[in-house]
Amino acid sequence: MRTKLQRDYRKVANIQNDLLQKFTTQLVNDYDQIVIEDLRVKQMMMAHVASKGLQRSLFSKFRRILTYKCDWYGKKLIWAEQTYPSPQRCAQCGYIKTGDEKITLQGNRKHGTKHNEYICYECGYQNDRDKNAVLNLLALAE
Repeated sequence: MRTKLQRDYRKVANIQNDLLQKFTTQLVNDYDQIVIEDLRVKQMMMAHVASKGLQRSLFSKFRRILTYKCDWYGKKLIWAEQTYPSPQRCAQCGYIKTGDEKITLQGNRKHGTKHNEYICYECGYQNDRDKNAVLNLLALAE
């Protein structure tokens, strides 16, 4: 039974590694400049909201593979620091939410917004939280 279980775990690990290798190769081939965010995975796992999914997601392995492939192919890899407020910054006017205005995994209790929606309290800009963060990361690359 132990041998069968080990074989199955090895199969899963090989499939995950193959997918990561193919995906990172496709990213490096398609783009000359790649921006990724340095996430606080340990803190996110301690929040217990999506800890099992984060544990299985292999962020550190993805980051390691992408780093060496960008060096190998001569592509530019840009890191957004952990302190860079990509989900809190307005992509239109640049206003940064602080304190009780911040969006958390539970949303914003003060203004009654959901965790996946971004509303700027300065200019009224509305977008999906993830799309707003992507626009901010693209602006960081320029």
